[in-house]
Amino acid sequence: VQLQASGGGLVQAGGSLRLSCAASGRTFSSYDMGWFRQAPGKEREFVTATTRSGGRLYYAEPVKGRFTISRDNAKNTVYLQMNSLKPEDTAVYYCAAKATVSSSSSYYTERFYPYWGQGTLVTVSS
Repeated sequence: VQLQASGGGLVQAGGSLRLSCAASGRTFSSYDMGWFRQAPGKEREFVTATTRSGGRLYYAEPVKGRFTISRDNAKNTVYLQMNSLKPEDTAVYYCAAKATVSSSSSYYTERFYPYWGQGTLVTVSS
């Protein structure tokens, strides 16, 4: 599966952005989808993920209550709605896809995701 992330940009603190990740190739609905981010000078970290149907959602603590992941399997797209943005949310955001495995910790773990988009930069000014 090929992934293309978009929607990044510059926003003031307290503002909102919606990222999109369009998938092509093999059946999109066969994959769990996740978003990760990498801030300048830091390692890439988990943000959020969803199961194939979108019925189960996982969030990192720093974004709970502010970010929402959703997917539209008919459009082969996963979204990341980001509200109440903070300067510390500044990062390159990556979407990623993986097969479903039995371990729930796989959703949070980068090495379980073999497919990655190119990243989109989100900059939050104070």
